[in-house]
Amino acid sequence: MTDGLEEALSLERIGRYIIWAGGARDRAFDLYALNTRLSESLYVPLQMLEIALRNRIHAVLSKTAGPCWFQLPGFLVGSYQNDQVSSAINDLERTLKPATPGQIVASLTFSFWTTMLGRHYEDLWQATLYRIARREGSKGLQRKDLAGPLTAIRLLRNRIAHHEPILAWDLYKHHTAMVQLTEWLSPAAAVWCRSLDRFPEIFPKEPIVLLDDTAGQNDEC
Repeated sequence: MTDGLEEALSLERIGRYIIWAGGARDRAFDLYALNTRLSESLYVPLQMLEIALRNRIHAVLSKTAGPCWFQLPGFLVGSYQNDQVSSAINDLERTLKPATPGQIVASLTFSFWTTMLGRHYEDLWQATLYRIARREGSKGLQRKDLAGPLTAIRLLRNRIAHHEPILAWDLYKHHTAMVQLTEWLSPAAAVWCRSLDRFPEIFPKEPIVLLDDTAGQNDEC
């Protein structure tokens, strides 16, 4: 069975796991299966974090700059985000969907929202964006408290979306950050997330043994 599966996956894709397994094919496919299960289990916390982040940013900025804040001249820094907004509007119009603020917001990528917490938006954070999240019992959050973890989470999300290996990553740390950030953004969303979150039961109790860590060294975060 593994011969046919290896052909379906391609040697390039399964090769990383074969290296990690020290050449043992059965072990390699066990690792591939674990990678698949862990990727699947991270869907809920990733989904909830992305939705909570974009909706909190949109809600806060809508109150101070209006629901179409992302179209105000000079509001977004650089061409990348402006191009995303234009592309989202064009896609909606091409499919005959109303280009309402809510529809546009839902069409923007996770990277658009994490960019809103980049250093170029420090002034906006100090003036307004700090309101998107709150740490209970704390004097407040700094922009980097969100921006740092979100950078790694975005990269991990992209790897999962492209079916790439994630076993070399510190998944426990990143999962904890996902849930923590969601709680800062919306305690109610964090409660809902925990009720469906399967990562704690899927993540192995024992360390994941990868025989050649250098194979994933450039990807680890």
